[in-house]
Amino acid sequence: MSDQPKSFRRSFGLLDATMIVAGSMIGSGIFLVSADITRNVGSAGWLVLIWIITGVLTLTAALSYGELSGMFPHAGGQYVYLKEAFNRLTGFLFGWSFFTVIQAGSIAAVGVAFAKFSSYLFPVLSEKNILLDLGLIQISAAQVTSILLIVLLTFINTLGVKEGKLIQTCFTLAKIAALLALIVFGLFAADKSIWDANWQTGFRLQKMSPTDLVPYAGLSVLGAIAGSMVGSLFSSDSWNNVTFIAGEIKNPERNIGRSLFLGTLLVTVIYVATNLVYISILPMNGIAFAENDRVGVAAAIRIFGPNGTYIIAGLLMVSTFGCNNGLILSGARVCYTMAQDGLFFKKLGELNKNDVPGKALWIQCIWASILCLSGKYNQLLDYVIFVVLIFYVLTIAGIFRLRRTRPDLPRPYKAFGYPFLPLLYIIAAIVICLALLVYKPLYTWPGLGIVLLGIPVYYFVWGEKK
Repeated sequence: MSDQPKSFRRSFGLLDATMIVAGSMIGSGIFLVSADITRNVGSAGWLVLIWIITGVLTLTAALSYGELSGMFPHAGGQYVYLKEAFNRLTGFLFGWSFFTVIQAGSIAAVGVAFAKFSSYLFPVLSEKNILLDLGLIQISAAQVTSILLIVLLTFINTLGVKEGKLIQTCFTLAKIAALLALIVFGLFAADKSIWDANWQTGFRLQKMSPTDLVPYAGLSVLGAIAGSMVGSLFSSDSWNNVTFIAGEIKNPERNIGRSLFLGTLLVTVIYVATNLVYISILPMNGIAFAENDRVGVAAAIRIFGPNGTYIIAGLLMVSTFGCNNGLILSGARVCYTMAQDGLFFKKLGELNKNDVPGKALWIQCIWASILCLSGKYNQLLDYVIFVVLIFYVLTIAGIFRLRRTRPDLPRPYKAFGYPFLPLLYIIAAIVICLALLVYKPLYTWPGLGIVLLGIPVYYFVWGEKK
């Protein structure tokens, strides 16, 4: 194996890293989840507030991660932080959950979203076009398209960092420009009468049905807020993917923290502005009960007329293509680092001739493709945000632990607002998790079970390896 490269090339500058952050965050969620949020909160004020709260939490977490990224500027990111702050088991549980559900499930879902919106332009790719019926499982054109997309992007990323970086930067810049254009044109199409009518509900928190508004009472208020934030948090997730490629970023001690701040701030502003556009051109019922929750499509039709469907479909194809590239590029680095530590299959801890973890990329591709075919990944994604929040809490708690146990480690960047803002994030995330356990048990307990299943896997398979 003497011809195998021993280390990554540092090829990503600040712009590239920022595009990884923003590009991995912006997928299809911003065009869909506002419908479910509106049904849960029932007012324009709370719709906007949910997105603002999500943005503040995301920014706080991102700024906190900056300290950890400066201390441990290595490939693997969050896995490394948890292992260093706590122990190998904690790091493994994150890596286990990341591979089995979080990253592969996200890649599968974004791939199917790409195929779903492609079918607007190419109807033959519809999920209703069943190519193979095996009884227990039906394989549709949309599933095949999603798998082909994942395989294509995986192959491109095995060719080297340059190719994956080029796709990520170009497609992210394109979708940011397209979203900004949608916002600008949406402001020109704004209807004052609709805007005024939507804001008559102000900041009242209430359950919306097609015919009625029912105020929440008691602790159900907390459940409504937590349930509403599942969609916005999922749409704002994956910002931490840039930490997984720390070994390939120039001046990572500084540029990772900067890219986390710039990328999350940019996306937060775009998301809030997009929802203000929705409120200015669609009645609240039109947002809450848009066909198949496709708020973005309904808004585009109001802005651009009948051709709006095709415009938004093209935008979503660009958005999901770039998003999946970022997820694929960064996700394999966690498998690689775990394998290097003896906590995953040894062969995955090798770089190919192009200085990228080729085998890790392909096993990630295979598992994500299986999830595409399983038809169960949508349920898995409901579990994702709960699992993700658990590890975000642990990772940010790691900052407090490392300040006490390893005070002499170099910290070129320190968590903004420490200890107050990191502590505020931990408290808020724990409250959301507890509320989800109570009010969304079908989504949270299975997710917790997947995490805990990693404990026997660790001890029986990798726990004794050093």
